[in-house]
Amino acid sequence: MINRRDLIRTAAGMAAVSYNRVMGANDRVALGLIGSGRQGNADWKWFVANSDVAAIAVADVYRPNLENGLANAGSQATGYKDFRRLLERKDIDAVVVATPDHWHAQVTILACEAGKDVYCEKPISLTIREGREMVVAAKKHNRIVQAGSQQRSGPHYQKAVEIVRSGALGKVAHVSASLVRNAMPGVGKYADSNPPDGLDWDMWLGPAPYKPYNQLRCQYNFRWFWDYSGGQMTNMGAHDLDIARWALDERGPIAIAGFGGRLCLQDGGETPDVQDVVFQFPGGTVVTWTVREMNAALQPTLEFHGTKGTLTITRSGYQIKAERWGNGPNRTPQMEDSSMPGNNNEQHRLHIRAFIDCVKSRKRPIADAEDGHLTAAMCHLGNIATRLGRSIRWDPEREQVVGDKEANQWLARPYRAPWKLVPQAPISG
Repeated sequence: MINRRDLIRTAAGMAAVSYNRVMGANDRVALGLIGSGRQGNADWKWFVANSDVAAIAVADVYRPNLENGLANAGSQATGYKDFRRLLERKDIDAVVVATPDHWHAQVTILACEAGKDVYCEKPISLTIREGREMVVAAKKHNRIVQAGSQQRSGPHYQKAVEIVRSGALGKVAHVSASLVRNAMPGVGKYADSNPPDGLDWDMWLGPAPYKPYNQLRCQYNFRWFWDYSGGQMTNMGAHDLDIARWALDERGPIAIAGFGGRLCLQDGGETPDVQDVVFQFPGGTVVTWTVREMNAALQPTLEFHGTKGTLTITRSGYQIKAERWGNGPNRTPQMEDSSMPGNNNEQHRLHIRAFIDCVKSRKRPIADAEDGHLTAAMCHLGNIATRLGRSIRWDPEREQVVGDKEANQWLARPYRAPWKLVPQAPISG
């Protein structure tokens, strides 16, 4: 059995020897997948499609997921129930972390300590303190850590950010992001039961509070429980709010107000199905986030409202509609209408390709650990304000809620023993 001290010592030695080297164009990146569920296998297929990636290991606590990941590896990959066994391997350069959100910090920090680069699905953290510790670990161990915010790699998103920053839209004083879908009546209600064969429920829970197994809490639906995730705010909101923050070139908001709850869906979930959050940034811009899960299904929409024009963007592309100034029929358009198509699959492919290239070159990713943390922190603040039912003020430099002891208690969560934010649980199995 290896203990954490030995793992860190071994990792430090390996890093000194080879893990910071710049790879050549023809070198293959040896890759492991940690968390082989729905999103993990989607990412995994994109990685495996690259000829300079060697998919050699998969870890998952649920045997069917593990078997799917191994099948998609397209090679003689090795499977593990405990991800720390995968991290012990000296022949792995990088890992994909696609576990439920409450595991992201644990796995990423240990991977950095073991000398692995990390592609971590968004949101990269469950709490704001976790995100900051992930940034610290990436810097301390000189690791490439990229958040799975693939919209940043979409050419039409990059062009939209360029347009906003250039001032072509005029002053952008309001940005609106929304998700509207018909999820009625919800995901159901189920009695607690024994976990299915092949699932290590205790390990699935990990640092989260102990709860009896319930099929509603597992697989994709973990997103609707506060113990493991943050609902649509950290699911889809983490994508569009990331683009909003990027385009505004801001670290984070200074004032947040949130309202909502699980008001319409008739199921056992906890996170809001109706939510309105208002953020104000230091430059004065107001950003709003809206969730409605009982109306017509639409894809997430992000709009930058400028004095000269409004840019509306989805994963399918963007459109710019000019604002008209003056009175009467001859009002003057302030810019030309324009549009640009987008492709969701292509931006996902490009984002994963960008990570592989950064592993080789050691260059900063387009969505590095700091970017992932700042966007996740914005989402977490929206949920904190919603759960408190009132406004809060945020200091984005100190990463503290100003003069609000109650709100600051939400910046971190206690971990279930023997897990800690700096992981010290023994390896089992």
